[in-house]
Amino acid sequence: MTFTRGRALPSADRLRRDLGHLLLHLVLIAGAVSALFPFVWMVLNSLKGYTEAAAGLDILPKRWLFSNYVTAWNQVGLFPRYFANSIFIGVATVLGVLVTSTLAAYAFARMKFPGRDALFLIMVATMIVPFEVTLVPNFILMRDLNWIDTYQALIIPWSGSAFSVFLLRQFFRSIPQDLYDAAVLDGASHLRFLIDIVVPLSKPALITSALFTFLGSWNSLMWPLLVTNSPQMRPIQVGIASFITDAGTQVQLLLAAVTISVVPIVLVYLLLQRWFIEGIATVGLRG
Repeated sequence: MTFTRGRALPSADRLRRDLGHLLLHLVLIAGAVSALFPFVWMVLNSLKGYTEAAAGLDILPKRWLFSNYVTAWNQVGLFPRYFANSIFIGVATVLGVLVTSTLAAYAFARMKFPGRDALFLIMVATMIVPFEVTLVPNFILMRDLNWIDTYQALIIPWSGSAFSVFLLRQFFRSIPQDLYDAAVLDGASHLRFLIDIVVPLSKPALITSALFTFLGSWNSLMWPLLVTNSPQMRPIQVGIASFITDAGTQVQLLLAAVTISVVPIVLVYLLLQRWFIEGIATVGLRG
């Protein structure tokens, strides 16, 4: 018999509690293993020879061919360019989304103007529109602007995000009104209050928005394939697709290229995971 908060806990209740905790941990472990397995499988097969990787029978490689990564990097002559394009496009898109979403979210959260709530509802409603529905109109707009095969077509259409506006608006609404009243007494404008007080307090939400935006930009395939013609303008996901040819696919090299493309995302998340988790938790709790 044990004691908790001054009361005895019967052995049966303690056993039931421990079994519940054990079951919960087993479910969590099973979920973690199922989520990690595709990545582990990808890395292990990227270290095999062609015959072994194509057969896919053995879990561990008979020979660990780390040279596959060098070969994959060099096989497609523009693979480093694809990599650099993805980094540039991703960073530029993140900056655009943070600027536009911060300004829009602050207006929806802290400023009063006619039709504010209706405009916000319309903007949120756009989140349910499938990407494929806007694909052709966006392409026609890029063509009319003569932006086909340019960085503008890869960055500017995605420099605004309804999801980021919604996320940041919910966070901005949680900032006490007393801070704004004190800033107004000191002569601060809305813009000064936003830059000096709101943005520093909203770092977790901003980083969360940045991570989602960078991930979406990094994984984009259909849009870059549609608006780019020259290989020099294409990002890494299109570059990975070039490993699949009519002559056949070197499976181990394709998986090595995919592994290389995943590394930046993993590193970014590991560096920013504390703010990411805090941003998700605080936005969910604050209204």
